[in-house]
Order: sequence, then structure tokens, then C-alpha cells
Amino acid sequence: MYVVYVLKSIIKDYRYVWMTQNIEIRLQQHNMWKTKSTKAYLPFEVIYTENFKDSKEARIREKYFKTWKWREELKKIINY
Repeated sequence: MYVVYVLKSIIKDYRYVWMTQNIEIRLQQHNMWKTKSTKAYLPFEVIYTENFKDSKEARIREKYFKTWKWREELKKIINY
């Protein structure tokens, strides 16, 4: 199973979208300085996830999550 996730920086106004097979391990990696692209925005919390059976479906959804349209929808879903 694949998970598309949205992280929110706790200290800065920054969101990060990606996909993984293990969200718990991936969040630990982000928060332990293991991901170069997110180091400047630590620490993170997971604010949204969606599960998928295969990587192809997850990748399509991940790309949608990175659009402005989705960001507006996300604001309504989680009230940020």
C-alpha cells in the first residue's frame, strides 16, 4: 500500500507533499534531518493522508496534491 501525505512545518508556513509506503518511518526521516529538501523547515507534523493500492495511482494523486486547486481544497478540509 502507498500513502500520499501532506506535512506541515510546525514553525514555518511550509507544506510538503510526497508519497511513501510507510508514513511513520518517513515522518521520522523528515524530522531527523534525513531529507535534504525539508531540513530548513523542521519539525513537521502530518496533516493529511490518502491510501492507494499501487504506486501509479499514488503518483497521480501526489501530482494533483501539488496543484493550487488542491491547496484551496486542503484549506477547507483541515481549516488552515
